[in-house]
Amino acid sequence: MRRWSEQSRSHRKQGPNSQLLKLERIMNDFTATFTVEQTPEEVFAAVNNVRGWWSGEIEGSTDKLGDVWTYRFQDIHCSKQEITELVPGQRVAWHVLDGFLNFTEDKTEWTGTDIAFDISRHGDRTEVRFTHIGLVPEFECFDNCSNAWGFYIKGSLRHLISTGQGQPNEKEPGSTAIDVGNHRVM
Repeated sequence: MRRWSEQSRSHRKQGPNSQLLKLERIMNDFTATFTVEQTPEEVFAAVNNVRGWWSGEIEGSTDKLGDVWTYRFQDIHCSKQEITELVPGQRVAWHVLDGFLNFTEDKTEWTGTDIAFDISRHGDRTEVRFTHIGLVPEFECFDNCSNAWGFYIKGSLRHLISTGQGQPNEKEPGSTAIDVGNHRVM
């Protein structure tokens, strides 16, 4: 399997089909979207409060451009992200520098992918569009990871924005599984 960084480089080539390739990639990346009543600034603050909505152990600062931080949930998932974009009230983006998933043959499927939160005002509501760029159906982790992201983004993060209290899952002592919504991720 080609690494995502190789795939993304192929999409930067210019030519008559370059826009089609870009559109195809965007359509295959995992995306979750929702709207809330809060302002873009409030949404931006909640997105950067990663500990408030994502389960697991988080080490490092998650709210400054260039920060590198790690996420770990037991022995199931570990990843190191760098914050590559921070535009207050508009966009947050992370680049996955290193990733480990214990439930896939290729343990590094996340390595080289990007995670983006695009925030925009639509009338009296704010839209949050989450995209994991590079998390595509061809990846073995796609079903488990997209189900988990769906829960964390449309559930926990949305709840944090709306009520001030996220809903990250409680850790199960001695377990190597986590319940995410109605799904059990190993």
